Amino acid sequence: MAEENQVLGSIGMQNYRCEIQWRNGILIMDEPPSYGGLDIGPDPYSTLLAALAGCTLSTLRMYIARKEWHIPEIQVKINLRTSNENEFSTEFNRELTFSEDITDEQKQKLLIIANKCPVSKILENQITIKTDING
Repeated sequence: MAEENQVLGSIGMQNYRCEIQWRNGILIMDEPPSYGGLDIGPDPYSTLLAALAGCTLSTLRMYIARKEWHIPEIQVKINLRTSNENEFSTEFNRELTFSEDITDEQKQKLLIIANKCPVSKILENQITIKTDING
């Protein structure tokens, strides 16, 4: 993994307050009080959704700029739902809103581009998590 993508997480004695260090700073993650946290940062699910939102918006902005379309603002609303009926599955629901009217052709192209953002590709791919314990 490239060093620029690596994060280092740590947790102390305060319930659920995690410090996630990335190349330029620290992100505090926490759980809401209903789960025993203090809600001083996003929870892990919100952080995952934020990664998909940020990647989607950046990818769309690059494409819109390349096409020289006048769309000053893009909003994305994302949520997820998990199911454990027959086998565990997760569904992400992503809704795009544009500040300007766009044509049907632009809508279709922007849907394709949103699905091509790197985080979308990762989440739609087969994922393996390898965990080691040091020490």
